[in-house]
Amino acid sequence: MSELIDVIMAIKPVLGAFLCLVGAGLAIIGTVGVLRFPDFYTRLHAASVTDTGAATILIVGMALLAPTWLVVFKLAAIWLFLFLTGPTGSHALANAAHTAGLQPVIGRRTSNPDEEEAG
Repeated sequence: MSELIDVIMAIKPVLGAFLCLVGAGLAIIGTVGVLRFPDFYTRLHAASVTDTGAATILIVGMALLAPTWLVVFKLAAIWLFLFLTGPTGSHALANAAHTAGLQPVIGRRTSNPDEEEAG
């Protein structure tokens, strides 16, 4: 049993660091989506989905790296706050944009007028 605990304690920092890198990568992918997508609604979707997912993966990775259970409890409280407020805020923003009359971009957008004539 002691060997199993030693193996788990050896894997924990590596797994925690890996999850932190994956969460950071997901956050960067979400940022690229916010910069590349054509309208408010798709940008909001990219930001909200990747924000919640990246935060969850990062917090799990940080919890594996945490030195005490108190830190893990605080990380869980932060995760709960982010998990409840992120989607709620995104929904409120989308609802306000829809109420204000902001229409989503439908169809293919091109910046070159020659492509529109040929296509």
